[in-house]
Amino acid sequence: MSLLQLEDLVVGYGAFPVLHGVSFTVDEGEVCVLLGLNGAGKTTTVATIAGLVRPWSGSVRFAGGELGHKSPSARVASGISLCPEGRRVFPGLTVQQNLKLGGWTRRKHSGIVRDQLALVFDYFPRLAERSGQLAGTLSGGEQQMLAVGRALMSRPSLLLIDEASLGLSPTVARVVWEVTHRIKADGTTVLMVEQNAGALPYADKALIMEKGTLTYTGVGEQVQQIDLREAYLGA
Repeated sequence: MSLLQLEDLVVGYGAFPVLHGVSFTVDEGEVCVLLGLNGAGKTTTVATIAGLVRPWSGSVRFAGGELGHKSPSARVASGISLCPEGRRVFPGLTVQQNLKLGGWTRRKHSGIVRDQLALVFDYFPRLAERSGQLAGTLSGGEQQMLAVGRALMSRPSLLLIDEASLGLSPTVARVVWEVTHRIKADGTTVLMVEQNAGALPYADKALIMEKGTLTYTGVGEQVQQIDLREAYLGA
């Protein structure tokens, strides 16, 4: 069953269009990778899903309902959470404080916040070891783990991860990608935006975007057989 559905989405900034009628679905219980070069429109896509950018036309449906003009905070409350590009942790706050801020929409449900905190520490034991450490003193890889963990604190149904591997070593990037399978097993659907094709082995579905349009969609075993040259260049 489709958890997320984009239909003929047209989005731009000022007078300049970025997405040109993008349509795709993400099924419940999937890890989906949206792959493309810099400037392809990937970040605009997830920003629109998260409510940070309003579409010019088209629709975004989530869990069977039209999101329309719902605010970003309302989308978080409904089950959508974004781990943004560039991590954007709060450097002057501790790891645990950063995580608790991620659970702000659940603040009236202390049991949920407690359970999500334990889950994040289980996914990323390094964060548990550094729970009292200022986020600004963490390594880049640790900050990325913290950004993903913070996005999970609201207990989302759909987790959007924008460029998790950016600036990370291949080893640390793999740690983050591998966790997506555990996140999926625990009931959260994942849509990852990536330039790095190394994310493909961790995906159930792959979408390739170029200049604001989708040029390829693959599922299951097709994902492992993607010819990037053909997908990008048509050759």
